Amino acid sequence: MRRFHKMHGLGNDFVIFDAREEPVEMDGARARAIADRRTGIGCDQLIVMEPSARADFRMRIFNADGGEVEACGNAARCVALLAGGDARIETAGGIITGSAQGGGARIDMGEPRFAWDEIPLGYAMDTAAMPVGWEYLQQPAAINVGNPHIVFFVEDSGAVELERLGPLIERDPLFPDRVNVGVASMEDGAIRLRVWERGAGLTLACGTGACAAAVAGIRRGLVASPVEVRLPGGALTIEWKAGTPIRMSGPATHVFNGEIDLAALA
Repeated sequence: MRRFHKMHGLGNDFVIFDAREEPVEMDGARARAIADRRTGIGCDQLIVMEPSARADFRMRIFNADGGEVEACGNAARCVALLAGGDARIETAGGIITGSAQGGGARIDMGEPRFAWDEIPLGYAMDTAAMPVGWEYLQQPAAINVGNPHIVFFVEDSGAVELERLGPLIERDPLFPDRVNVGVASMEDGAIRLRVWERGAGLTLACGTGACAAAVAGIRRGLVASPVEVRLPGGALTIEWKAGTPIRMSGPATHVFNGEIDLAALA
């Protein structure tokens, strides 16, 4: 039997295995089985905390479809809260730092990347206002914040058929590693955001998506740092200026501990 933590960041929920002392074998099939909300534990992403030679620990991230990805801002707050204090966290997207703060954490997400081949895109283009579109969603910004995002600024983010358009855009050949899709609208100096997450679908919150939307909004002169990003599950605060790392602050919630027989999922 292996112990796990069930946590969430603004409703974006995780099953977290702390494997820093006792290894846990994880692959896409096992992650997918655990994430299943009917026959497993159920989560948007599965997280494994492992030893690291480069940082205090390593965070591996599996989406609900079993795909392993580079970054997850909401999960970073959760593991920072579990670790307590300050921590350097190795991810596939680079080293980030976290600081537990009361019922949440502040995360230094590193500097955003804007070059077309850093997103990555299939070919060169302006990533600040991409000359592409899908139906009424046009000219998104593309940003890599440890994982790839595009952000569309629209009049009403709630009116966008993201459950239909999100999977089409995610798997468009323009994005060789697929992409996370955000739709953002302005609201009283803040950003209202919904995100279709690569490999997970619509979620109540996306930390890296909030970072991407805030950076894109600041670059376009729509908002100023710090930015409140309002997601269906709640709000995050994002700070950024050109040439500096993105800083994200927000809550993280420990729901319960449990045990699971991993061999029974084989």
